[in-house]
Amino acid sequence: MQAAYNVLIFIVLAAVVFILGWGLFNMIRGGDGNTSQKLMRARVIAQAVALAVLMGALFFFGRHSGN
Repeated sequence: MQAAYNVLIFIVLAAVVFILGWGLFNMIRGGDGNTSQKLMRARVIAQAVALAVLMGALFFFGRHSGN
């Protein structure tokens, strides 16, 4: 299961990087502002998903201090 989380983390982080790059490319070439807004929203959502996956992995596979 930990390997599945590792793959999932890689996929969501790659999606964040891809969306960020796409947005930067759109900005540099002077693309439509509406597209830039949509890409910014998509990036924020992808970052939230990535954070949730990372926190889930830490919760399930992190070291627990048992007393």
